[in-house]
Amino acid sequence: MDANPPRHRRAPHYERLGGHDAVVRLVDAFYRAMDAKPQAVAIRAMHALELARTKAVLVQYLTEWLGGAKVYTPEHGAPMLRRRHQRFVIDSAARDAWMSCMNEALNEVCADTALCEELEAAFLKVADFMRNSESPSPHPHH
Repeated sequence: MDANPPRHRRAPHYERLGGHDAVVRLVDAFYRAMDAKPQAVAIRAMHALELARTKAVLVQYLTEWLGGAKVYTPEHGAPMLRRRHQRFVIDSAARDAWMSCMNEALNEVCADTALCEELEAAFLKVADFMRNSESPSPHPHH
């Protein structure tokens, strides 16, 4: 008897989304939304003005996180997302702004409604885990 019975065989989210090209499109759409949404001003300010390196790292991270090739960990080590983001105030408003940008990007890139819902739920868990404050952002922009 097999000690490790086969798990339900489903393609990883990475393949279902469309692989590398789809992840690149998702990241591009995410940062376009961040640049365009008024409620994302505070989270956009947490990033460098020039986003090429940030986008490349997010593509690597999402590739691995979605079940694609291990391209993030060999270069950057364990993700440790909370530690990497600890220097920023991330409250519920920041989480919601981030999710709004990601949901817009998913709606643009992901044609599979079920996959979109799965990814939105997974991203929400990560985004909520990143919260480190209940205080409003120290950079209000009106």
